[in-house]
Amino acid sequence: MYLIEIYKSVQGESSHTGRPCIFVRLAGCNLRCSWCDSEYTFTAGYKLTEDQVVDEIAKLAPVKLVEFTGGEPLLQERELIPLMNRLLAQGYELMIETSGERPVDSVPKAVHKIVDVKCPGSGESGRFRMTNLASLTERDELKFVITNRDDYEFAREFIRSNELERRGVQLLLSPAFSKTPSLERSTVNCLLDPRELVEWMLSDGLNARLSLQIHKYVWEPQKKGV
Repeated sequence: MYLIEIYKSVQGESSHTGRPCIFVRLAGCNLRCSWCDSEYTFTAGYKLTEDQVVDEIAKLAPVKLVEFTGGEPLLQERELIPLMNRLLAQGYELMIETSGERPVDSVPKAVHKIVDVKCPGSGESGRFRMTNLASLTERDELKFVITNRDDYEFAREFIRSNELERRGVQLLLSPAFSKTPSLERSTVNCLLDPRELVEWMLSDGLNARLSLQIHKYVWEPQKKGV
C-alpha cells in the first residue's frame, strides 16, 4: 500500500467528532476538488506491507478507532479490504472517508462509512456513484461540503429527492475551508459563514448535522498530521 502518513489525533468531523483516533492517510486521488485541503496526497507517498501498517497502528495504542482517508483510499481497494478485515478481527473500530466516486459495496458492513457527495462548488459535481446509496445504513454518513447558496440548494434537493431524511442515513453539511487559511483558529477561514449555513438549515427544517472541522480550530488550520 502507498501511504502519506499514519498518526494519532482526535476525530475532527463526522458524528464521531472529538474522539481519539488513528488516521491512516493513503496516497493518490482521482478527483481535484477546488477546496481540497490535502493536495499533498496526490503524488509521492511511501510503500508499506499490510503487516507493517498493522504494526504502525499497534504502536499508537491504546486508541482503537482507526480512520482510512486520503486522497481516495478506495483507489487501493485490493489491499485495503483485507487490511480492514484483519483489523476488525483484532477488535478495532474502523471508519473510512471516501469521495463517493468509487463503489463502496466491498467495504465491510462493520466499517463506518463517510461518503462525500460533491456539490457544484467543488468542480467535481456529478461524480457521485448513485448505486452507493443502496450500500449505506443508519450508521453511515453522507457529507456535503458547502461553499455557497447554490451548493446548499444542491445538497438540499439531493437529500429530499432521494428521501434521505426518511432513510436514517446521517447527513453532514460542512462549510468549505480556505485552501490558504490565515493563522487564525476561527471561522474567518471558512468560505461560507457557518452561521449563514445554520440559518438556511433551520429555515428549511433540514434534518442534517452541521459539521465543522474542529481540528482546524484546535490547531493552526494549515497544520498537517493532526
